[in-house]
Amino acid sequence: MTVAQRDEWRRPAPTPEQRRIDLWIGLAVTLLALISLTLARSTGAFLLGPPPSGPEQVLWTVAVTLPLIWRRRWPAATLLVVSVAFIAAQARSAPETQLSSWALFSALYTVGAWGRDRRLARRLRIGVIAAMFAWLGVSYVVSMGQIPDGAFADAVGPVPPVLAAMVTGVLINVLYFGFAYFFGETSWVAARREHELRAQAEELRRSQAEARERAVLGERVRIARELHDVVAHHVSVMGVQASACRRVWDRDPGKARTALSAIEQSARTAVDELRRMLGVLRAPDGDTAPPPPSTGTVDRIDELVERARAAGLTATVGVYGEPVPLPASVSQTAYRVVQEAVTNTLKHAGAGLLDVRIRYLAREVELDVSDDGRTGAPPHADGLGLIGMRERVAAQDGVLEAGPRPGGGWRVRARLPLPAETSRLGETAAAGAGWSA
Repeated sequence: MTVAQRDEWRRPAPTPEQRRIDLWIGLAVTLLALISLTLARSTGAFLLGPPPSGPEQVLWTVAVTLPLIWRRRWPAATLLVVSVAFIAAQARSAPETQLSSWALFSALYTVGAWGRDRRLARRLRIGVIAAMFAWLGVSYVVSMGQIPDGAFADAVGPVPPVLAAMVTGVLINVLYFGFAYFFGETSWVAARREHELRAQAEELRRSQAEARERAVLGERVRIARELHDVVAHHVSVMGVQASACRRVWDRDPGKARTALSAIEQSARTAVDELRRMLGVLRAPDGDTAPPPPSTGTVDRIDELVERARAAGLTATVGVYGEPVPLPASVSQTAYRVVQEAVTNTLKHAGAGLLDVRIRYLAREVELDVSDDGRTGAPPHADGLGLIGMRERVAAQDGVLEAGPRPGGGWRVRARLPLPAETSRLGETAAAGAGWSA
């Protein structure tokens, strides 16, 4: 927040709940002030001189304390009413001074803490404080001639008694009004800083959301580019097979049927990959993304594990079930999931063991990567890498799980469904594939 913005900032008005609190506090202070008045009258402690009539004493006591019920709603008006009633009550020698003094302190503090117009709040507080010291001077002058003889008969200090009493009164009032001003200003500054922190937190949340959105869009474009390569490959194969079929159609019908079967299979695969590509291309037009990384397939997962071993981890890789040929996009997704999981383990987990398992099940292939690192979520566990994995798995209509393991460490598990043709090839072999946690 700039200096200009700080000067222009206005503290929000009190909430209904805060107004209700002020109502009850004002009524409680007024009740206590009336009790204090009753006690003062009962003890005859009339420090300001002969008091006025009983109803007038009650009037001034209520006039000083009751306006506190509006202290945060209309702080400036409350301070003016309380300060005028306070001086008038002392001028009329109203005996209640304890709660009245605290009411004045509260009103002065509230203007500093809640005054929306800072210039007005500052001037009003300084004006009231100056008026109070002026009234203190007037009261000293008036009381000088009313000091009875022998009032300071026991005085033994080096300072003249009257001067000592005046200096004591001034010092007490300096502390009284100084604290009211200081604490009010401090409260307003604290509220402004809280507002700044909330604004910064909201800006940070927006920035993080935008970064995640950009990461999602970029990842979708990269996935679409890889799928485009897969589709282009199958279309090229279809062209080659169609040409071969045309050439042997008359001479060798068997080879022609084989070529047609290959064309049929490639067409189905290309359509399926094209559907996935269109599914992930939900990014706005014109979005740009960095070029895709080098292509990886499930057959290259061993290289990832070997790199983890070179980094000092005890890494193992296991294949369960009978491996079946995977569509290119599924194979690339499997590789990317394992790659990101291994990268997170190396960077964030502080692990010593890494276990990678590939399970070929009846209708899906499962990737399971676990480590023995920190049990809590690693830094950036919900960051861009996990976003990329989720997008890739979702593009294959798969399921991704990532989180701490019950026995300690971190685990990433992805299930990628297989096409119907591939599933039939692996059904028998996958029937015996065990489950390992």
